[in-house]
Amino acid sequence: MKYLLVLAVVWVAIWLWRKNRREEMRDAQQERAKKAQQRTPAVGPPQAMVRCAHCGLHLPAADALPGPDGAVFCSAAHRQAGTAA
Repeated sequence: MKYLLVLAVVWVAIWLWRKNRREEMRDAQQERAKKAQQRTPAVGPPQAMVRCAHCGLHLPAADALPGPDGAVFCSAAHRQAGTAA
């Protein structure tokens, strides 16, 4: 009977130890996932690219400056040069 009691105590101790390890590993995995989410920058949707009519530089359409006849330019200086020519 004494050995059965010792076996039961050892079994409970091992069960508690394993349960705590599982919780610690789960918490560590969640922390790693949170850190990974914070490290990765949010990537926006793709943007349409246009070509500067003066120098040929490709740039996002949102950053381009409209010119005459539907032409687009990368800067105000190129727009002035493009309209003068």
